[in-house]
Amino acid sequence: MLAEIGGLWKAVYPNEKFEYAFYDDTIARFYEKEQKTAQLMNTAMGIAIFISCMGLFGLATFTAQQRTREIGIRKVLGASAASITTMLSKDFILLVAIALAVAAPVAWYCMQRWLEHFAYRTTIAWWIFAVAGLSAMLIALLTVSFQAVKAALASPVKSLRVE
Repeated sequence: MLAEIGGLWKAVYPNEKFEYAFYDDTIARFYEKEQKTAQLMNTAMGIAIFISCMGLFGLATFTAQQRTREIGIRKVLGASAASITTMLSKDFILLVAIALAVAAPVAWYCMQRWLEHFAYRTTIAWWIFAVAGLSAMLIALLTVSFQAVKAALASPVKSLRVE
């Protein structure tokens, strides 16, 4: 089929070169920039999440060390490991919730502005932010819970003998 079209082209325009492109390839080239941007953003998000988890882990370790004596006293008075883990984790979960409350409107606004430049637009559903928020809280809880459980299971005698 292309050979026939090329022959007809040469008959009508003998001095012009026959060049063609498939429509789906042309459309795909329009979105190459967005695909490269998506790859870059995914890499940056992965690095940012990793660095955030490292910082959160360090902060949880520091908090557990600062509250070692309090944790020891609570254990001697009968607190369970679950209640101590909850006590140490809820502050971090609150911070993640505040960060989500600040970041979600900014992210929604930026996404709306970015989507305005496309011919076919879509709306951003609320559940996307809910899933992102729950994922962030789950990641924070998993990161902090390791140190919280470690502090809750430590011997209260060692923590109270420090001074």
